[in-house]
Amino acid sequence: MSHRFVTTPLPEPGPSRSTAFYGRVVVLVVIASVIAVGSIAYTISEVFSVDREPVPLQEWFVGSWGFIVSGERPPGQLVAMALLGIALIGLTAVTFEIITSLMTISPRRRYLETLRYAGAAMPMAGTRVRVTVLVPAHNEEATLPTTLTALAQQTRLPDRVIVVADNCSDRTVQIAREMGHEAFETVDNAHKKGGALNQALAILLPSASPDDVILVMDADTSLGPRFIETATSHLEQDPELAAVGGVFYGEPGSGLIGQFQRNEYTRYSLQIRQRRGRVFVLTGTATMFRAEALLDVAAARGVFIPGDPGKVYDTAALTEDNELTLALKSLGATMMSPSECYVVTEIMPTWRNLWKQRQRWQRGALENLGAYGFTAATIRYWGQQFGIGYGTVALNSALLLMLITFLAVPSWIWFPFWLVIGAVFLAERVLTVWQGGWRARLLAAALLPELAYDVFLQVVFANSLWNISTGREARWGHVERQGASP
Repeated sequence: MSHRFVTTPLPEPGPSRSTAFYGRVVVLVVIASVIAVGSIAYTISEVFSVDREPVPLQEWFVGSWGFIVSGERPPGQLVAMALLGIALIGLTAVTFEIITSLMTISPRRRYLETLRYAGAAMPMAGTRVRVTVLVPAHNEEATLPTTLTALAQQTRLPDRVIVVADNCSDRTVQIAREMGHEAFETVDNAHKKGGALNQALAILLPSASPDDVILVMDADTSLGPRFIETATSHLEQDPELAAVGGVFYGEPGSGLIGQFQRNEYTRYSLQIRQRRGRVFVLTGTATMFRAEALLDVAAARGVFIPGDPGKVYDTAALTEDNELTLALKSLGATMMSPSECYVVTEIMPTWRNLWKQRQRWQRGALENLGAYGFTAATIRYWGQQFGIGYGTVALNSALLLMLITFLAVPSWIWFPFWLVIGAVFLAERVLTVWQGGWRARLLAAALLPELAYDVFLQVVFANSLWNISTGREARWGHVERQGASP
């Protein structure tokens, strides 16, 4: 049965908070941290390079092939300090995880629960939840049929599917209804995906019960067959669990640029499995939320967390999934991403599209940190931005040094020590994409193309810092897909 929701436009939010100042503070903190650590690393290297005797070169032969080999390697003390640094990074990561666990014991969360239940019984473990799926869509007639078909093939079917059609000029609404689902058409929405979802949630959440869960998923994403079954099982078994996110993989196609992205997503999924499903970001591709958790976010906006009071999504944020994750973590919510909850999602078909997407992701993450500040909920995310910044400087400095060395010396010199280090790095690159198939392994084994892709992403990061510093307006970007509806 299909419906057209009738509603009046939601009131426009008040003056949006200025993110320019806080964004620039984030940029300064990241740059200052990178410069400080880089300076320390340079000072240490200079200390250990004083009064070192050069190691004579040797000529090795393999058959008729001759090679110039150097036994040069870093001093033992420097290697020991590097290993100590790696251990400290690992200890820091463990500390972040402990802090994340302690964040689930939050007075804010208990206070919101008290207001919400007001003496009523809280949900018990084992209670079957009711699943409503929201599919925000802007001119998605090419991809929507595949998305809805995958929903129909779930081992546990949703109770309700609503396509949130936002300013559509194609057949998105008709396709939703032809396939037996509801279509909600937004009214005067100027706030992209977050604004569209806010309009739909403003109608759904007031009548929601503790047994209601909301699955928000993109219209260009296909759920794995056990996504809903697995997510609801976890939510039914653990009443304290607020959200279950998806683990995303890239769709086939788009040649080399597509394979770069699939390798990147495969490595990310491996990190999630290694962390036993502990969430870094509740992906916007597909995440299942308790309705009451979303109500808590709406109630906390403008009080405990940034945003307009009463709104689930902060429409000032470029990356609504990252921002909502920070909102929930700031309220002490628990969340997870089981490996069975995988999705196959859209990849960017051109470098131009990829540039726009990653600009939005990176700038959105930086601006979200500016809005939330330095708290227990954001400390890990600050560490990630520092890591990206330092990695940008370190990788490009190493590549520049290799180029200068290659141009300066009359013949190539092999360093066995660094060959061993390089072999370990190469093995890591291949093994982390192993499940992606032979194309993924071959691209990883080639090494240089993926290093070039990493440099591309680092240029995006640097450009994001520049754009925030200069106050340049951020743009959303949308990929128009060609295709016929069923």
